[in-house]
Amino acid sequence: MTPLIQSKRNRLLFFLGVAVLFLISVALVPLGLVRVKMLPFDNKSELQVVINMPDGTPLEQTARVAQALGDELARQPDVLNYQTYTGTSGPYNFNGLVRHYYMRSQPNQADIQLNLLPAKQRSVQSHAIAKRLRPLLDAIGNENGARIQVSEVPPGPPVLQTLVAEVYGPDLDGQTQVAQQIKSIFQHTPGVVDTDWYVEDPQPRLVMHVNEVKAAQHGIAVSDVTHALALTLSGTEVGLIHNQTAREPVPAMVEVDRADRSSEQGLGNIRLPGADGGMVSLRELVVVEHETIERSIYHKNLRRVVYVTGDVAGAEESPVYAIMKMNKDLDHLTLPAGYTLARYNASMPKSTDHYSMKWDGEWHITIEVFRDMGLAFAAVLILIYVLVVGWFRSFIVPLIIMAPIPLTLVGIMPAHAILGAFFTATSMIGFIAGAGIIVRNSIILVDFIELRIRQGMPLAEAVIDAGATRFRPMLLTAAAVVVGASVILTDPIFQGLALSLIAGAVASTFLSWPTIPVLYFMVHSGHPTGLEPQTKTEQGDSL
Repeated sequence: MTPLIQSKRNRLLFFLGVAVLFLISVALVPLGLVRVKMLPFDNKSELQVVINMPDGTPLEQTARVAQALGDELARQPDVLNYQTYTGTSGPYNFNGLVRHYYMRSQPNQADIQLNLLPAKQRSVQSHAIAKRLRPLLDAIGNENGARIQVSEVPPGPPVLQTLVAEVYGPDLDGQTQVAQQIKSIFQHTPGVVDTDWYVEDPQPRLVMHVNEVKAAQHGIAVSDVTHALALTLSGTEVGLIHNQTAREPVPAMVEVDRADRSSEQGLGNIRLPGADGGMVSLRELVVVEHETIERSIYHKNLRRVVYVTGDVAGAEESPVYAIMKMNKDLDHLTLPAGYTLARYNASMPKSTDHYSMKWDGEWHITIEVFRDMGLAFAAVLILIYVLVVGWFRSFIVPLIIMAPIPLTLVGIMPAHAILGAFFTATSMIGFIAGAGIIVRNSIILVDFIELRIRQGMPLAEAVIDAGATRFRPMLLTAAAVVVGASVILTDPIFQGLALSLIAGAVASTFLSWPTIPVLYFMVHSGHPTGLEPQTKTEQGDSL
């Protein structure tokens, strides 16, 4: 400490070195050595495989593809068992609730609930298993025209999908064209997987209009034709079978063979009895029109929207960096009206008169969480400043005490880079919590300096004595934080919190130990007593 107190040059070099360490630590984020993410990947014992066949695919073909995927999963070493659900949703879970998987009930949809070995019986986390399974399942899906999504059970946030692009505009067809281009960008961006969109494929529909004149000539009512078609397509319950081995009566269903009701020709062969006792084919009584089923239209906040969804894995594990890459391609997107595509992040478009896009999903939650925690941290700093001003009766001393708070990043960022951990919301919480610990160390240093000065010790000796005397409690405080946070260091979710507390406490302890006394000396060296002159005099000083 003595060279720093005696030489301005040494003090300048010391603070320059501290500033360089701080800048290098902060630069790890833009350099990509520390990745930012809302929450890290958890190590769960289950995965969910979502299968979407082309619209109109029969249930039997969907079940065949699901079984082929299940056979591939059964050959994987970390898979315990699986269950397939075809034409219906799987059991309720987190994904089913927030991603609306519980509403899947079409014959072209299937789910596979995949159960992994317990975490202690496998050497890799569930995220690594999902990354390994995805190309194997995609290969089978591509052979059968299926869209495959390997969905992990996330710890949060509750969003529709990791990557969600919401397309707004004045015309649905124009929105669909823009969404098609955005979907293509999703598919060609490295690290973006499981690309899909909420637009159904065009499906044909047969509309049969009864020729009332011909029907009347044969003595057949329109209701008879409607009843015959309903019986052919859906079947009907004609009674109950009372089985002595069954707990309840078994319904007896009458159905037409699938081959006779799956084509226009088969439906035309339906025969109805006429008034003259003869049988009349349905094709003689109806006029058939070929139409296309209208697509589903989605709305959000009363505005028509087209969703494009995706996930991140492999090259990009965080949606932040995938969106940054896709934004460069979106700048060159061609719109039907000829203008550029307006993009929004944390707010909705003010108007749908022009085509625009909003990034939703995990990106929206990430912005809100880090913004709100940043505002909360700013409020905490103000409250700490007011508290310390009230105790030390000075406006400068609290700034000295709070100066080491940013120095925690000198330990936090390199620790995340060395361990390859994401800087997540839990890491931010640890950074905010560490501010209180650092301020406590600074307060005991400054308080001891002023105590020594009041005892008559010169300023230079007081700051050195404070650093030497108070280093032990500072070191013990940091050690207690390290021991307390080490128990959650291996937890996938709270690892960022542990790293911020441990690395931040260690770095700030060793940096604030010389920084606070030197700053105090520089600020108060102009006063002979080492303390600021009192602005308020006692009542008897003027006598």
